[in-house]
Amino acid sequence: MNFINELKFDEKGLIPAVVQNIETGEVLMVAYMNADSLQKTLDTGRATFWSRSRVEIWEKGATSGNYIYVKEIRVDCDADCLVLRSLPAGPACHTGNRSCFFRRVENGALTEDTEPGHASDILRREFAVIADRKNNPEEGSYTNYLFDKGEDKILKKVGEEAAEVVIAGKNRDKEEIKYETADLLYHLAVMLADNGMTWEDVFEEMEKRR
Repeated sequence: MNFINELKFDEKGLIPAVVQNIETGEVLMVAYMNADSLQKTLDTGRATFWSRSRVEIWEKGATSGNYIYVKEIRVDCDADCLVLRSLPAGPACHTGNRSCFFRRVENGALTEDTEPGHASDILRREFAVIADRKNNPEEGSYTNYLFDKGEDKILKKVGEEAAEVVIAGKNRDKEEIKYETADLLYHLAVMLADNGMTWEDVFEEMEKRR
């Protein structure tokens, strides 16, 4: 039996869905789903909701590129609420904030969170996009170009970018070092995906060396 049939949708055929970062546990947003948007989420792996204001199905990130990749769906005890444990490919909030919950109550008033956004999960978020390109190719995508060209092209780019990092380091130019290192990490991520690996495999090895 499809679990969707066991859910308790409200009188409008909707069910609330809490989106949570599966890596950090942070709550990113809350939206509503109907049976069709939930099924599309299951089919694509990308969070898709029902817009109550526009009265239509919408895929998060379809226009901004800030997709939310759903890794696990949890159902509460009453079957009337969902938790989407996910990897975000960018800010979850339309304001550009990492989470829609960037305000807190302080002394009875709303205060915006002034803490900077966490960059620690950027490798995972970028990898999520790369993995999605591998599984769902997009015309004109550079990532898909690399996958189409294959192993030799990917490894050649890793070598080229590594050389660029060396040159940047030799020049002691901080902006150049940042730029070239970011390029190298991206191409390393493509190489990992091409080998059926993730950054978690690398992190695990690093932990062993501590």
